[in-house]
Amino acid sequence: MPGTADEATLNRGKPSALGVDEQRAAKLESLRARGVEVYAGAYPRSHAVSELLQRFDELQGSRCRLAGRLMARRTHGKVSFADLRDESGTIQLYLRAERMGEAAYGLWADLDVGDIVGAEGDLVRTRRGEVSLEVDRLVLLTKSLAPLPDKWHGLRDVEVRYRQRYVDLVVSPEVKEVFRKRSLILTGMRRFLVERGYLEVETPILHPIPGGANARPFVTFHNALQAELYLRVAPELYLKRLLVGGFEKVFEIGKNFRNEGVSTTHNPEYTSMECYLAYGDAEAMMQLTEQMVAVLAEEVCGSRQVAFGGRTYDLTPPWPRLPMIEAVRQSTGVDLRHATPEEARRRAAEVGVEVPPGASVGHVVSELFERRVADTLQGPVFIVDFPVEVSPLARRKDGTPEWVDRFEPYVAGWEIGNGFSELTDALDQAARFRRQAEARARGDEEAQFFDEDFVHALEVGMPPAGGLGIGVDRLVMFLTGQTSIRDVLLFPHLRPLGRLDRPAEPS
Repeated sequence: MPGTADEATLNRGKPSALGVDEQRAAKLESLRARGVEVYAGAYPRSHAVSELLQRFDELQGSRCRLAGRLMARRTHGKVSFADLRDESGTIQLYLRAERMGEAAYGLWADLDVGDIVGAEGDLVRTRRGEVSLEVDRLVLLTKSLAPLPDKWHGLRDVEVRYRQRYVDLVVSPEVKEVFRKRSLILTGMRRFLVERGYLEVETPILHPIPGGANARPFVTFHNALQAELYLRVAPELYLKRLLVGGFEKVFEIGKNFRNEGVSTTHNPEYTSMECYLAYGDAEAMMQLTEQMVAVLAEEVCGSRQVAFGGRTYDLTPPWPRLPMIEAVRQSTGVDLRHATPEEARRRAAEVGVEVPPGASVGHVVSELFERRVADTLQGPVFIVDFPVEVSPLARRKDGTPEWVDRFEPYVAGWEIGNGFSELTDALDQAARFRRQAEARARGDEEAQFFDEDFVHALEVGMPPAGGLGIGVDRLVMFLTGQTSIRDVLLFPHLRPLGRLDRPAEPS
């Protein structure tokens, strides 16, 4: 909506939604007129705040040099107190005109909450018992022109929080903790795989043919090559080319892009981990999944028992394996194990799920699962044995070629991954790609393209393999107790504001 506070916040040259006040600008000019550098250079520190708090008994009386943001200030004539926060924590500053000198103490009058300062002095404990830095030298490092939200109410407008994440992080330490845990999860995931012999690799982001998942891609154009390219929807087909080339354990953590809807569990740009194991299968990858998630829960949450949404989830392996068709039967009462396509379509309609005319049993099972079952699964549980129609890259199950050896892990109603025994039959893969291309020609924008080079790679020969993809963002949501994907992305995608940085119209 034009004219909202959020839009005003982001339009340059206009008042901030947080309320830029003219007094700060006046203070800046006053400081400059007195020769004070209001945007200083480097300021080497002797300690982090947390170190002083943790080692107070050892460091008491030591001279220390800190830097950080002023989060509160209290003045009582010739004596003042302030809260200084750096990345590691908050400490009280104790300032006395008698100790600092009138000129130096005079700087204090032109400082505001939000300013970034350097402070030098002795580590003490005040009469009230609070660990403090008794300051004798104070330096302004950055003058803040936009006031922070009121400390009692914080930044409550959710959209402003996402658009101005930098402010959200300043005033909400609990938000910063979510992203610290996200980093621990990514680091732990890498360590887990490397310790098991997996090699981290990097594959292209720009693809001449999008593949590896059924998804609508973003399209771009390369001027020098005069070629249309796509932001990758998955790294899968490139990682499997590496198995053909002789690597046996590979993984990649990186961004994927899907030009689809936005929801509490979907963002157009998201992070995934994909790994592949030569001579493995779906069962090997399920074991890897449950072990990895359990280890990450211990490292990040301190236990394999994770509280989320009022429930406690036990992530201790092994997790149950439940065939998709059985999950449908248990949840809906619709038993399609021996149904004909006509019977399957009729039974689906009876429970309110309409499917296209001519839909196969596999398609009906998949539709029923997605629309009636998936978000009810608390888990942790692996849904296994998927229809071949919705799994164009997975190996058929021995003895039941209409089903594939594929799985998805579910927890708290969310699918957090996807994996399978990989299809290594080049002729079968080519046939499935052709069916995908036919579906695309009929208007299915999420169907995969025919990738001739990948088929040729399979013709060269790929060993039997298991593959796994984990949705990092959803796993982070679960392990940090967040219910929206935007709360685990530092800068989530939002609808652009109407006049943001719009170039001037030609005269």
